[in-house]
Amino acid sequence: MIEAPVRPALLDQIAAIVGAKGLTTDPTDLAPWLTDWRGRYHGAAIAMVAPANAAELSAVVSLAATTRTPIVPQGGNSGMVGGATPDATGTALLLSTRRMNAIRAIDPQARTVVAEAGVVLQTLHEAVAAQGLRFPLTLGGKGSATVGGLVSTNAGGTQVLRHGTMRALVEGIEAVLPDGSLYEGLVTLKKDNRGYDLKHLLIGAEGTLGIVTAATLKLVPALIDRAVVWAGVESPLAARQLLLMLEARAGREMEGFEIVPQRCLSNVLRHIPGTRAPLGAPCPWHVLVEFARDAADAPAPEAFAQALMAEAFERGLVLDAAISASESQAEAFWKLRDSISEAERAEGPAMQHDISVPVAAMAQFIIDAGTAVEARFDGTEVAAFGHMGDGNVHFHVAAPRGADPARWPNDPGKEISAFVHDLVVAAGGSISAEHGIGQMKRDELARLSDPARMGAMHAIKRALDPQGIMNPGKLVAG
Repeated sequence: MIEAPVRPALLDQIAAIVGAKGLTTDPTDLAPWLTDWRGRYHGAAIAMVAPANAAELSAVVSLAATTRTPIVPQGGNSGMVGGATPDATGTALLLSTRRMNAIRAIDPQARTVVAEAGVVLQTLHEAVAAQGLRFPLTLGGKGSATVGGLVSTNAGGTQVLRHGTMRALVEGIEAVLPDGSLYEGLVTLKKDNRGYDLKHLLIGAEGTLGIVTAATLKLVPALIDRAVVWAGVESPLAARQLLLMLEARAGREMEGFEIVPQRCLSNVLRHIPGTRAPLGAPCPWHVLVEFARDAADAPAPEAFAQALMAEAFERGLVLDAAISASESQAEAFWKLRDSISEAERAEGPAMQHDISVPVAAMAQFIIDAGTAVEARFDGTEVAAFGHMGDGNVHFHVAAPRGADPARWPNDPGKEISAFVHDLVVAAGGSISAEHGIGQMKRDELARLSDPARMGAMHAIKRALDPQGIMNPGKLVAG
């Protein structure tokens, strides 16, 4: 990798490309970007480089390839697995895409938008809404997550039930490859059989095969109106039965179905200002369901939700329910769900697991795995919540009261995670549903994956990045 005497000359060359605004070496300015969002990973970097466009980024990567300088791409630095944090050697360039924040084009007829990597998700939502359209992916970190990061991690969010993950919403990609060449694949084609699909190879690659500079994204009509239901249920199994009933009755009108235990709701009410309990009394479990209308001939969501909840009461599937009477109340319900991770961080140390199991197995997995973990590790408390319509469980294991926050992630945190991941694999699931692998799960991916999968991934990495300079230490080793 890069030798110390090369650094000044390299930085001078980079400065000539990106200008004064695009290069930062001051330790104070660098510090916030060298630690991940959860505060678990800390690194060092030669500098932070922020190109203004794809041409500048291409030139920087070409220099890095020539000098064998590692590059760590970073968008909003809101990832959950340390995927955008450099290691401690200080030999890498931290490459920020935040200055590449233009929305190049919105095509209302084709229902597409071309957005650069640094565009913040909330900004994208607002821009397409002004054109009567909607980008149907959202998540709690929409105020900081960027398009490049969402593509590179194949982000999911709360609307996967109807619209799919980021992979289903990306119609074209522009990216700089490890040798500095620019892959120009933004044009959308319904049919294109020119061999390997580089677009899908780059989606979810976490910056290890190249740096996404822009994407063509699929849009849908703006919502006419929506209704959000917060309902109390007896158990995950009751929530599963409710989901099946609603899938049979609601069809495309149901956009999301989330399950939340009382523990998570209590944490949010305790730590997040401006939140209030949606029901009159606590319930063991809760579900949040969104019904949306984006076509004039679809049923009115509020009346539709009321009829469905009445049927659910008759069947004994819900204990209590509240239906949003306004957009502000709908947002308040979603805030409860979106604030769970923030509230948990305030509550104390926990091991977080972003996992998935077959949708039909999710309810029983939550029950059985939670019981098994709490029996195996004294004093721990499991909080399992997530997207019940797509099998994604956020399986969090809170430390016993009085546990040392500094020691907990490693002792016994690593043992807990290995135990949880073994349960996931035994259930036919995945150790990463939507957050990626990063550096947090890299060794677990290697431990639990079959040789064919890992062999193919290593071969692809070596072929596209033979020098190993693209986000080293993430996703795959070597």
